[in-house]
Amino acid sequence: MPADPAKAPGHETGGSSETGYAAKHTPSAASQATLNTDKLEEVRKLFTAHLENKGLRKTGERYAILEEIYARSGHFDVDELYAGMKERGLQVSRATVYNTLDLLVEQGLVSKHQFGRNLAQYEKSYGYRQHDHVICTECHKVVEFCDPRIHGIQTMVGDLLNFHILHHSLNLYGICGDCRAQAAARTSNPPA
Repeated sequence: MPADPAKAPGHETGGSSETGYAAKHTPSAASQATLNTDKLEEVRKLFTAHLENKGLRKTGERYAILEEIYARSGHFDVDELYAGMKERGLQVSRATVYNTLDLLVEQGLVSKHQFGRNLAQYEKSYGYRQHDHVICTECHKVVEFCDPRIHGIQTMVGDLLNFHILHHSLNLYGICGDCRAQAAARTSNPPA
């Protein structure tokens, strides 16, 4: 089998599921603007190496999931990813989405978060700056922020405790301005 499913014979005509899958994959118009083809190629190479090291098949479905993730901006859950792919007519099973996400998280190409609900959220991570999150406990909106002082604290704590810090996760929980305004409107205008 060729190393790159997107270049495999039959790709142009939608050959087998291992070789023709990426040909039909077109990220949504909204997400295409964020797709960096150089970064995507780097990520594809890393993913290919990871699959080869684990002795796993390099299927078109796995690469289409990878491309869909790297075409997105922000956080998403499995259902959003799966539904988005189905809307574009891509034949991928929910199990393949879950399994591929696990491989991508394992490789460090995707980050997995639990923001206080029983629903895992994911985001692309390769080549993106470290950031932290503020989560609304009412509407579950997630806002990313980056403050260089946090990196300084991380470095200081690592030095102080003799740890080589690999990564960190900081999630702040509160109620966003929109939800506070809605609550204020409800209390000032109670239903009749």
